[in-house]
Amino acid sequence: MKAEAKLEFQASTAPKTGGDLLLELLIKEGVDTIFGYPGGAVLPIYDSIHRAQGSIKHILFRHEQGSIHAAEGYARITGKPGVVIGTSGPGATNLVTGITDAMMDSLPLVVLTGQVARSVIGSDAFQEADIMGITTPITKHNYQVQSIEDLPRIIKEAFHIASTGRPGPVVVDIPKDISSGIVQEEPKDVSLQLPGYQPTIKPNPLQIKKLTDAIGKAKRPVILAGAGILHGKAAAEFKDFAEKHQLPVVTTLLGIGTFPANHPLSLGMGGMHGTYVANMALYECDLLINIGARFDDRLTGNLKHFAPHAKVAHIDIDPAEIGKNVPTDIPIVSDSKEALLELLNLDGDSPEQQAWAEKLKEYKQQFPLWYKHNQQEICPQWLIESIHKVTSGDAIVATDVGQHQMWAAQYYTFNEPDRWITSGGLGTMGFGFPAAIGAQIASPESTVVAIVGDAGFQMTLQELSIIYERNLPVKVIIVNNGALGMVRQWQEAFYDERYSESLLMSHPDFVKLADSYGIKGFRINTPEELITTLPEIFAYDGPVLVDCRVIQLENVYPMIAPGKGLHEMIGVKP
Repeated sequence: MKAEAKLEFQASTAPKTGGDLLLELLIKEGVDTIFGYPGGAVLPIYDSIHRAQGSIKHILFRHEQGSIHAAEGYARITGKPGVVIGTSGPGATNLVTGITDAMMDSLPLVVLTGQVARSVIGSDAFQEADIMGITTPITKHNYQVQSIEDLPRIIKEAFHIASTGRPGPVVVDIPKDISSGIVQEEPKDVSLQLPGYQPTIKPNPLQIKKLTDAIGKAKRPVILAGAGILHGKAAAEFKDFAEKHQLPVVTTLLGIGTFPANHPLSLGMGGMHGTYVANMALYECDLLINIGARFDDRLTGNLKHFAPHAKVAHIDIDPAEIGKNVPTDIPIVSDSKEALLELLNLDGDSPEQQAWAEKLKEYKQQFPLWYKHNQQEICPQWLIESIHKVTSGDAIVATDVGQHQMWAAQYYTFNEPDRWITSGGLGTMGFGFPAAIGAQIASPESTVVAIVGDAGFQMTLQELSIIYERNLPVKVIIVNNGALGMVRQWQEAFYDERYSESLLMSHPDFVKLADSYGIKGFRINTPEELITTLPEIFAYDGPVLVDCRVIQLENVYPMIAPGKGLHEMIGVKP
């Protein structure tokens, strides 16, 4: 239920400004937290925040990129739009990476950018940037407020668009003379009138019947589970559906958590670094049911070899994704939960697939994930398994991008939804740590772990200030291999080991860095130190930074090389 917009401003005899009105509208939309960074064009809004006496919590980050990635982590855990404020010009452009990341991964954000006064827009005024032009390709929608009277309608529409249909970011650009202007009369309640934006929520019954019939006839069915199941809050219905017909499940990278990893029907993650059984299931299936995934290239590999024998059904709330990359025989435009409820309610035969189930079981047993244990050095895969063990597999895990991300996806298995946060479509270095902060703010009682690389962490490490100031008990685990790990792996595999600018010659003393921010720091060099220290790290009631030195030249396997099919994996267990 949304909060009532009742603010008590200091200096209440002063007339209400556009900034004051904005805060009232945000509270009306249920906003409790804003992630941001002030600047000249948003000073009127920040003055309103100050005078509103803590009615909305504001988290001051040290860089706009940190603030928007934190808002993404918050949105991923709560399902509510994360709200970000940045000033005009460089403040707004520093948000562009996060906006693009949220657009690619379907995360709801409302991004409030300051703008120069209307009278000087287009004159190359100080800190002016055409944020409307810049963000048009990377948002669901964007607005530039032209009058205070438009503000209630725009804010209401922004939150609706960001959080409905396929979620995504919406930018609201607010000129300074709007936020500092005086509200002449109390705005009336506005109703949504968006005839051009009507997402299809309910599935077509005939298409549901076609899919039900196809399931009954299949001999080698498989489900591909994407993040759309999580956005639709449909994990329970999805589990019931898979169990009803005994359908094996492959998840995408962003679909991790849609289905319990310890379930007998779970085949693990598919794609470039997916499990052998998952990729072979996608390659050999005769019915592929995609629920809420977009068939991206890192999942499919060479499209010529992707599910070549399968009838393809695709359930997605975004009609633009259906048939975009993979020809689709049964298209179903729908919210994932609504489609699954219809499938559960419709009687139909389950497939006769004993031979298929036995084959998949054999693949699982013969070709599991593997790595060579090392008694002297820390294997990064074992590090992830150790974190999983000490947290009982129940932590919220946010990762950066690269080798550590793939190892976390492979070895930190999840049995519950909404515990996994990562940058999938854009692959944004610097994402993991601030996203973990946003997740911790969203879920204060949860154990939150940021698993990051030593390179990506250095892009947003200044946000250590936040976890110190607010005593957020985020556990930051640096998988330190002294390299741009995935870049180095590709240079080893495809560039004859020419490690061009991928080995880091120096890095900071991360323990001293933690100490300089007032945070407890650990350095772990050996397997023995890991065993003894890890329980202490997670028992500590406060933020911790861990510099964990791992094998530098370890690679992520299995792997599908660019241009190859899912059945052409390298690095499969010998």
